[in-house]
Amino acid sequence: MTDPIIVAMLALSTLAGISILCFAMLRGWRAWLEVQRLALSGDQRAGGMEDDRSSVTRIELADLRERVRKLEAIAAGVDL
Repeated sequence: MTDPIIVAMLALSTLAGISILCFAMLRGWRAWLEVQRLALSGDQRAGGMEDDRSSVTRIELADLRERVRKLEAIAAGVDL
């Protein structure tokens, strides 16, 4: 029949493989939780900085829109 040592080695190898897989998945889960924790704490620490960034972004966007209007006018041959 089947040698008991082969069965025991197969069982131990399977157990070791499953243990390594579980350990790797646990480390990945903990790393993902840490990333999420940092993302949440980063939003709270930024506070007023986000408002400053959004106003600067709006100003830059308005400037770009004005440039596009001027370029469209130049392309259409309209004097500004």
